[in-house]
Amino acid sequence: MSTSRHRRWRRKIGPVSRWLPAFARLSTVFLLIALALFVALRVAAPYLISTGFVRSGIEDALSKWTGYHAEIKGSPVLEFWPTPRITLNQITIRQPRESGDKLLGSIESLSADFSLIDALRGRTSFHEFHLVRPNLALTRDEKGLIDWSYAGLLARAIGGVRYENGAEVLDPDLDAEIGAVTVEDGTLVVTDIKSAKAHHFDSVTADIAWPRLSGAISAVIIARINGEDLKVDFASRQPLLAFAGRNAETRTSLTSNLLTAHFQGIASIASLSALSGNITASIPDVPALLAWSGRSIPGIATLKSASLESDIMSSGNGLRFNNLSLSLNEASATGVMDLFTQPGKRPKIGGTLAFDQMNLKPFLDAFALRLAAGEAEEVSGISGPLRVLDVDVRVSARRAQMGLFELSDVGASMIVAGGEAKFDIGDSQFEGGEMTAHLEATQRDFDGGGKLQLSIRNADFAALAERLQLKGPLPLATGSLDLDLQSPKAIWTTGLADVSGRLHFWTGEGTIPGIDAAALRTQAAEKPFFPLSAAAGGAFAFNQLNLQADFANGSAEMHDARIAGATQTLTLSGVITYQSNGLALSGSLDATDPAKAAELPLLPFFIGGSWPNPVISPVPLFGNTPQAQ
Repeated sequence: MSTSRHRRWRRKIGPVSRWLPAFARLSTVFLLIALALFVALRVAAPYLISTGFVRSGIEDALSKWTGYHAEIKGSPVLEFWPTPRITLNQITIRQPRESGDKLLGSIESLSADFSLIDALRGRTSFHEFHLVRPNLALTRDEKGLIDWSYAGLLARAIGGVRYENGAEVLDPDLDAEIGAVTVEDGTLVVTDIKSAKAHHFDSVTADIAWPRLSGAISAVIIARINGEDLKVDFASRQPLLAFAGRNAETRTSLTSNLLTAHFQGIASIASLSALSGNITASIPDVPALLAWSGRSIPGIATLKSASLESDIMSSGNGLRFNNLSLSLNEASATGVMDLFTQPGKRPKIGGTLAFDQMNLKPFLDAFALRLAAGEAEEVSGISGPLRVLDVDVRVSARRAQMGLFELSDVGASMIVAGGEAKFDIGDSQFEGGEMTAHLEATQRDFDGGGKLQLSIRNADFAALAERLQLKGPLPLATGSLDLDLQSPKAIWTTGLADVSGRLHFWTGEGTIPGIDAAALRTQAAEKPFFPLSAAAGGAFAFNQLNLQADFANGSAEMHDARIAGATQTLTLSGVITYQSNGLALSGSLDATDPAKAAELPLLPFFIGGSWPNPVISPVPLFGNTPQAQ
């Protein structure tokens, strides 16, 4: 059986072995002929194809593409190995004189591959373009569209492109091959007619792959703007629709040391009316980005970094950010945001954000949106950023920090409208109690001042004093506080010397460590003055405390603070200065029960010096002699 099987294989292989050498010989002949023709064309090409013919061909191609007139001053150089290629120098592209003589740009050197067969047939076709140090100038009109060209093929293709059945459609007579375009060390100036500003892009390097006008495009562009390098990755299956300012599928990424952003979806360079897709952005250094952009937001230094990720879509006259993930410094939030824009009205930001934990100060800075002086346009005779943007944002946080204070279960809102800004903490847990707050900025923008209203109920002020590491004899008790302050500066950046207002503080039972009432009486009976530390051997226990004070010009005026203990009552009034911690107070210690006045007579005294160890000087009662003391 084995022998018969080998015989059958030999019968099948035999014919193949006879024709295989013939096929190999024929293939070798064809390859040699093709190679000979290839070499012959390369050798003969310099004698068959004139430099002037190829030069005029690329001049015509540039004029055809741009609609402008291309002028070449330098001598062209032809190469035929390994591929036919022409290099041109000193090229200018300008509008025909009869149409205005507008300059589109200049190119120091342009090289391109061309088809040798087409050239031998009397035609020219080019691909694989390489531009060295091009200097181009484009204009962005009032509609947001780029004036790409005068009346060339590119302009006609952009004007004639259609959107049908979800695809870009271009008539065959408007279509053309492009190939790859490489740009080296270029310069681009885009003049925005609407804003009357010119944007300069230096050291431009680009790799563009665009096989045909009707096909997809992908481009990588690196440019330097204001001394910072930016990299843009752009890709679209509908590039002509995109360049026409119509809705097109795009994928765009922006990368730099200051900002990283990515968008994928449907967008238009002219408007946001049909925007839809996903966007991510990250700013590692917000102050540095603002400085680079030439903008200034005072007080923004606390907002170091910011990032967001969201689904974005047009909604009516604005944008909606769904499934939003927002980070400010180390605080992260999720929620929904809206940006509303209507002609003749201020843009408005609204929405809700839920934080696990956050710092309220950079949050306030992030929404303050204070721009450089003079940048905001006037509206109704009042200028300032509060007249440029409206904000209505609701915020919740499980934990929040506001300066040295820690809050939990916070519900807050930020509202900017009508030239005023208001920040409210409607509900929060604070040191075992509750806190509400209202912060309001004036019409002169945040730097023009504002007011703060703070209300605390049943909070543990002993724990607060320990957390803040406050020194000196302070009341330790569960109590309540009402604070009403005004400032000529932004409340969250102002110092104590800049505020004015009123404070009311009251508590139940508690103690004041560092004040021994018995030692105070003993020292007063023996000495004309003594430091408070001399009577600090115990603590003053009280059943009730009630204190009111007015703030102005860097000092607080205390009005009849009354601290009632079980047997004695301490009263204080006078002035406390902040910067020097100076005290000028009059006080008294007397019996809480009038029936015990003989046992605990009235002891008036004066407190001077500085906190936390002032000097106490007893004051003789009227009609008494020093010996009576």
